[in-house]
Amino acid sequence: MTMEAQIKALVDKFNDKMAKDEELRSKVEHLKKSFNIDLESEAYSFQLENAKMFDFKSEALEEADVTISCTPENLQKLLDGELRPMRAYLTKKLVIKGKIQDLMFLKSLF
Repeated sequence: MTMEAQIKALVDKFNDKMAKDEELRSKVEHLKKSFNIDLESEAYSFQLENAKMFDFKSEALEEADVTISCTPENLQKLLDGELRPMRAYLTKKLVIKGKIQDLMFLKSLF
């Protein structure tokens, strides 16, 4: 599966979870954020509003609230559970620009 397909699947998983879980949705509804995922040779972006991720694109936004940067290999390791998010962050294998609280909050929802 391509990186684009895996990220899109995570967006879909998030949206499915929000549609099914009203309590969880109420915790996220107030957030309005834009995200970039920069994988060096490829970039992706999406928006979050009203507990829904939308406008997924295979390009970076000019300005995003949160930008996640890493190599495709390290993202794959994160997705496969071979690399822990905090370890990746502390060892600079994952760089986050923006409020890390936003990213950690969203990570807890997956």
